[in-house]
Amino acid sequence: MLRYWQTFEAVLFDPRHPGLARSVVPVLVVLRYVYAIARDLIVGDLNMRAMSLVYTTLLSIVPLIAFCFSIVKGLGFEHDLEPLIYQFFEPLGDRGVELTARVIGFVDHVQGGVLGSLGLAFLVWTVISVIQKVEESFNHIWHVERARSLARRLSEYLSVLVAGPILIVVGLGLIASISTHSLLLWLESRPPFAALLQMSGRLAPWLVVAAGFTFLYSFVPNTRVRLKYALAAGVAAGAAWVAASLGFAQLVAYSTRMMAIYASFAIVLLALMWVWVNWLILLTGALLAFYLQNPQYLRSGQREVIPTARLSERLALSVMYLVARSFTSGERRWTVETLSETLAVPSIALGPVVDALEAAGLVESTEHEALIPGRDPSGIMLDSVLTAVREGKSGRAVALRHAQLVGPAEALCDRMDAAIREQLGRISLREFIATADDAAPRAG
Repeated sequence: MLRYWQTFEAVLFDPRHPGLARSVVPVLVVLRYVYAIARDLIVGDLNMRAMSLVYTTLLSIVPLIAFCFSIVKGLGFEHDLEPLIYQFFEPLGDRGVELTARVIGFVDHVQGGVLGSLGLAFLVWTVISVIQKVEESFNHIWHVERARSLARRLSEYLSVLVAGPILIVVGLGLIASISTHSLLLWLESRPPFAALLQMSGRLAPWLVVAAGFTFLYSFVPNTRVRLKYALAAGVAAGAAWVAASLGFAQLVAYSTRMMAIYASFAIVLLALMWVWVNWLILLTGALLAFYLQNPQYLRSGQREVIPTARLSERLALSVMYLVARSFTSGERRWTVETLSETLAVPSIALGPVVDALEAAGLVESTEHEALIPGRDPSGIMLDSVLTAVREGKSGRAVALRHAQLVGPAEALCDRMDAAIREQLGRISLREFIATADDAAPRAG
């Protein structure tokens, strides 16, 4: 069975496989993405993360809506957000109307100050927590090791929480004004245009959802996501959401037996299932955006990426060279993200190397997450760079002090360490950069 599976993967991921017609290759390209996403949904942890986000949503949905209502209340549009909440719960049928009413009731209590200052502080924390958990899930999908700094989280999260409701209200106002425009009313009276407008009205929810997904895919991960890939994933996830809402509505309509068994608890179970479906669609779309931008990961998937010791040493020297060179020449500052792109190494594999260099005091991270040398490059010897990653000073590796090593092997390793110190202990990072820069023109 394993042999057949390996043959299937070889045919799927190698378009030059003998015996394949050229016309089949585009089909195989599409099948790669379908296979990779289905594999990660089955054997990966996306389902677990979606369930975790469901639990977080239970705590944060009421304060999040209350926060949005308070933002737009000053504009006089707080009642325009209620239809959006109903539209989210619409697949639940009649239960959706009841659930929307309950959520709005909870929001009114929150806005009325029923919980007190301590309770409100807790609810604000849950709002920040759900966004942070979404970022962690997206960073995991994108193989990003480091999340946003605390300063960036507060500024960017609050900016979205404040600007998001305002943009929604402005968009709803524009749609309402356009729908009552005389030209639109005249077009509705003409049969050809009336059918087109009716179709546009049906596509509007999908376009809104797709635009929201696209924004999340491009904004939330702590890495640069190209807009075209975020848009493609947003369109696909939006279509999946529309299809899921129609299918879930049919499921609710035929689930009378569950209603009879669970009685009043049925609305809770249906709401939990629908929220889980939404999170799963969102995370699957993020996975699609990652594979579209990084097709080289289609075969390996979301498995943990661990660099070898040999590669870690070379990455450490490369990082120190680029960071110190840009610092001394006044060029652009490097971040883990930009280093990952330049070195063609996932940031989740590069992160432990940078952590080890930081723990050894060789590099520092600024407030804006830019990397700078921890001290004067003239005082950083190259052997200390290798020692930092070899000893695992990031805290991920544990030195087994009680390990009983074979004498000859330990003596040979000591000789290797002494050779490294002798060769690299006299070369500073500044000298390394100067030597490399002088040799670069001759190499060209």
